[in-house]
Formats: sequence, structure tokens, C-alpha cells
Amino acid sequence: MLEGILGNATAEKVLLYLEVYGEGYARAIAATFDDLPVNMVQKQLERLEAGGVLVSQLKGRTRLFVWNPRFAFLDQLRALLQKALSTLSESDRRRYFTRRTRPRRTGKPL
Repeated sequence: MLEGILGNATAEKVLLYLEVYGEGYARAIAATFDDLPVNMVQKQLERLEAGGVLVSQLKGRTRLFVWNPRFAFLDQLRALLQKALSTLSESDRRRYFTRRTRPRRTGKPL
């Protein structure tokens, strides 16, 4: 969808993930999209950080990436990503962008 503008499909998936969740790290992003190797996600995160789109910080041993609020075109980029998310099918949106954020009750079956 946006890979022609962003350079490749991995960059598109990384940015869509960050648009939905606000923050992320390489292993979680790769796990969300089943076909992505972690090293490709890491390279894209590093490239986006070098370009000033993202910033990172260490939380424990995990490098967490978030939007860089000083990036000049942040609002326009996020608007473009929102438009791209709105064109995704409901099944793709459910498949990739719904994750549990609270713990499961003890004894509750999966």
C-alpha cells in the first residue's frame, strides 16, 4: 500500500504498528507480522531513528521506539498512516492490530 512511498513493506508495517500502539520494540513488531524476521525490523527501526522519525530509549534490556515529537512532518506522516489504516480490511485490522493489554483471569480457559 505505502511501500512505494516509504521504501519497502517492512518500513510500512513498522510505521503502521507504531501508529496503532504508539511504541514498540523489534521483537514485538516482528511477532505481530508473522512473515517478518526480527533483523529486518531492527534495520528499519534504526533507519527511521537515524532519519529522525523515531527516537528510542532503553527500558531494562529492551530498546523501545516511539515517535520523535520534533520530526517536522510527524503530523502529516501520521495522517497518511491513519488513512492507510482506514483502507485495511476488517480481518487484517483484527489480525494484526488487536492485542491483549490486560492479564487473563486465573483459571480462565484459552
